[in-house]
Amino acid sequence: MRGEPGRRVVVTGLGAVSGIGVGVAEFLAGLRAGKSAAGPITAFDTEGFDRSTACEVKDFEPDRWIRNLDVRTLGRASRFSVAAARMAVADAGFPESGSALRDIPSLISVGTTDGESRDLDHLVEEEVDLGPERMDPTVARRVPAGRLSSAIAQEFGLTRAEAVTLPTACAAGNYAVGYGFDAIRAGDVDLALCGGADALCRKTFTGFYRLGTIAPERCQPFDKDRKGILTGEGAGILVLESLESALARGARIYAEVLGYGLNCDADHPVAPNQDSVVRCMRLALDNARVKPEEVDFISAHGTGTKANDITEARAIRQVFGNTAPRTVSIKSMIGHSMGAAGALASIACALALTEGFIPPTINHDETDPECGLDCVPNQAVAADLKVVQNNGLAFGGNNAVVIFGKSQADWS
Repeated sequence: MRGEPGRRVVVTGLGAVSGIGVGVAEFLAGLRAGKSAAGPITAFDTEGFDRSTACEVKDFEPDRWIRNLDVRTLGRASRFSVAAARMAVADAGFPESGSALRDIPSLISVGTTDGESRDLDHLVEEEVDLGPERMDPTVARRVPAGRLSSAIAQEFGLTRAEAVTLPTACAAGNYAVGYGFDAIRAGDVDLALCGGADALCRKTFTGFYRLGTIAPERCQPFDKDRKGILTGEGAGILVLESLESALARGARIYAEVLGYGLNCDADHPVAPNQDSVVRCMRLALDNARVKPEEVDFISAHGTGTKANDITEARAIRQVFGNTAPRTVSIKSMIGHSMGAAGALASIACALALTEGFIPPTINHDETDPECGLDCVPNQAVAADLKVVQNNGLAFGGNNAVVIFGKSQADWS
């Protein structure tokens, strides 16, 4: 058994809302093709900014996925979250009505960086231009970040669910998966809907812009000429359940969650700490009972900034030595989707294990010698994968690493 004694935890459903595809099939196709979501920002007025490219979700129709809630009561991030949960539940083979879930002891854990900051942007603009008495009350009621998880419970009418929103910034999606893993493994719940969600907003774009970390046109993780991040948006939700439950249902199993590691070094508001990242990766490997040489590829945090990529690459080489596994960043395709980043990368890891491929790091011209990693440039490659690692590194030194293993044909 992997990790501490307890039930084995598997992934049986995936739901993805991303700039390269809405729905797991489109997301998978985008990963295989090395599709880019980069384009001009339409979410807000970019006048005054000399850089205005981001990775927005296009062609998202919330009414297609949200059946029981009034879409007008949900902010964009909550819409993403509920839609991704609907996709994941259907993908896991539960009945469309959701009644089969109602009385199951459940956990909903959703990570986020910004919550509904897009709505907050709008409310602040109204307050400044029109006065506080003219602020839209419908929009104001959408703002609490807890809606990202509680709305999922409401959509499915869950009566025995804990709903928690985790605000650990850009590692929050991985935190949420780890929380679900613990709850299933310990037998506290029978079903966990875990992931992350965020919507593109002026506040976060401006923050990264003021830090000087917004790229002009494209995100180039680990490239010697990288110029920064592109902000993105979306949601990823994974259905976790025990191996016994999945086998009893005859469910398709994408992957096993082998373990995870968390730490917070509180060293610097925005700069990653190499020793802390090393400790987090080792915590995850130890928890999963996986040796470094058993990891077949790493889904890196890989933001495309000078500081992150060199620090993360050095930490990887410190843990894995000169034979570090291939290391990719899907942020080159979907941008930095903040709280959704770890969740969408987790989905990419599960799909890679199931489909037998490693997604590429696109926009890659020449690897930075200081990074010194094989980042699978520009084109996906076929690979027989057994174990993959997903890194999530956040501001404030919040780190979360999750280890996934390939689904086994014989689970006896």
